Amino acid sequence: MTLLIKNALTYIDGKFEKSDVLIKDDVIHCLGVFVSQNNLDRIIDAEGKYLIPGFADVHVHLREPGFSYKETIKTGTLAGARAGYNVLCTMPNLDPPPDCADNLKVQTDIISRDAVIDVLPFGTITKGRRGVGELVDFEELADGVIGFSDDGCGVQTDALMEEAMKRCAALGKIISAHCEVNELLKGGYIHDGEYCKKHNHKGICSESEWAQIKRDCELAEKTGCRYHVCHISTKESVEIIREAKSRGIPVTCETGPHYLTLCDEDLQEDGRFKMNPPLRSKEDMQALIEGVLDGTVDVIATDHAPHSAEEKAKGLEKSAMGIVGLETAFSVLYTKLVKTGVITLEKLIDMMSVRPREIFGIDGGEIKKGAPANLALLDLDKKWRVNPDEFLSMGRATPFKDWELCGQNVLTLLRGEIVYEAL
Repeated sequence: MTLLIKNALTYIDGKFEKSDVLIKDDVIHCLGVFVSQNNLDRIIDAEGKYLIPGFADVHVHLREPGFSYKETIKTGTLAGARAGYNVLCTMPNLDPPPDCADNLKVQTDIISRDAVIDVLPFGTITKGRRGVGELVDFEELADGVIGFSDDGCGVQTDALMEEAMKRCAALGKIISAHCEVNELLKGGYIHDGEYCKKHNHKGICSESEWAQIKRDCELAEKTGCRYHVCHISTKESVEIIREAKSRGIPVTCETGPHYLTLCDEDLQEDGRFKMNPPLRSKEDMQALIEGVLDGTVDVIATDHAPHSAEEKAKGLEKSAMGIVGLETAFSVLYTKLVKTGVITLEKLIDMMSVRPREIFGIDGGEIKKGAPANLALLDLDKKWRVNPDEFLSMGRATPFKDWELCGQNVLTLLRGEIVYEAL
């Protein structure tokens, strides 16, 4: 298809400038101002809208194979496309877990059949994704995965993680680590803060997260492994990563929209406020924002984690851990951080579109001649209210229910093909 997108405010070299974008087949053919409109299949007038490299989420749960009653590759990628994502990196909390080539193929066969945008799977670090025991055959899996993670479990012993890092470093692969010390959890399920104490809940201490990050940064320095930290939530985590970066350790990290806009003071006795790691204190939230501002935090990823309505209807104590996030991420962050002047729109696009691709080696992070036409078009004037019943995801649990938001994606392209449109 030959498509001309006219008059868009286009993200070029880190800033927005007005430009037409001509797309032929699957690539950006050229930029500029086009007068001739011959031999085009379609023209889209994007006056007043913002054309960006499509979002890339390096931390999602699509639940298939094994848990298709929560989400499927089809529904999750439809939700992603709607939100402006054209690539999702899916975590290995699956049955069977992708801990060998045969198990990985079960997942990639479904992706090939059903995905409407690109899906890049993580392989597990340990067999069975248990965080203990035996490491996977990294070499067997390396060509088929974006990286390695035991997301949902922290790797519990120093020796096991060091050996995993050595093997991944030799293959040039990244480890994306869920950091959690099991012996420090003690049955907790929300942050060990004031709300927890006031309402007689069991708390998860901050050290359960940051202690393992500290260990892993030391191991990354020792082994040279590229090390990415999943969903950081504490002020100590920010400081440890900041200090590690200052020493040249190859560490990057992500946080989620909920950790930047909510804290434990916002908790309600409702499963849609329960996730792992939990919402921390206001001080932790502010430290994360400061980490975004100074570049310590590289990426904003959703940790989109759908569950059934029944699994999320059991309150803070008994509900499953996890919330959905794809269809609210940009709008929440634009409304709460950009419109309030905390960060710029350019910074937000960098953290949601460009930097994830740079870290994980994913194409499509630039709008330039010859680049793949993996694009999204944002209408920043669009106002809407979060109604989970209208989600394309099968998951409905979101702490942002009923929030009034600004900004929404209206067009998603994957290699020049329209995969979502609401113009």
